[in-house]
Amino acid sequence: METKFTENQFEEFEKYEALSNQDVFTKIWTQPRKVFKFINDTQYEKYFYIVLFFAGVVRALDRASTKNTGDDSSLFFILFFGVVFGGAFGWISYFIYAALTSWTGKWLDGAGNTTSIFRMMAYALLPSTLALVFIIPQIAIFGVDVFRDVEYDTATAFGDIVFWISVFCEVVLSLTTLVFMVIGLSEVQKFSVWKAVLNLILPICVIVVPFLLLAALFYAFS
Repeated sequence: METKFTENQFEEFEKYEALSNQDVFTKIWTQPRKVFKFINDTQYEKYFYIVLFFAGVVRALDRASTKNTGDDSSLFFILFFGVVFGGAFGWISYFIYAALTSWTGKWLDGAGNTTSIFRMMAYALLPSTLALVFIIPQIAIFGVDVFRDVEYDTATAFGDIVFWISVFCEVVLSLTTLVFMVIGLSEVQKFSVWKAVLNLILPICVIVVPFLLLAALFYAFS
């Protein structure tokens, strides 16, 4: 029996190139726009929650290091909180940011909604999740000092190498995540790159500007 395809079916088939799960997680590094187009067109969500879980863990551990949580808490507590609560609830902040990005994106005639932007963000965070590969050796060598307001003891050559390689790789991964965010958002919102950058900045302005105005008013009348 011969199967006949209508012109609309051919157009739908040719709209994107089918990618395997392996393609999504490997080609995103070299062909991010192609992968984000596929993710957006097909509403791809394979390993979506796993990626969000690890992204939440990394964010929780990064916040613990930034806030010097190790000055008042044990290493076990920091790791337990980071894995359990960071992994379980870390996605909430990303979802809120996706919602704000969708809202402000409408000011710029964006095509994406909260769900599509949140989906894109999850896969854009892949580089950040790999930071765990460099955080774990730091914790193994420096222990709770990773989360304290102290200088690491990098007296040994090995410790010094691990520290600086880790710092360099984490910076590179963070910048790669930012690039993925811009490319992914431009695809979801149907924006140019610069318009996507503006859309990423606007939600921050929506949150920060009111606080700055309140602080200025408080200072003026105090």
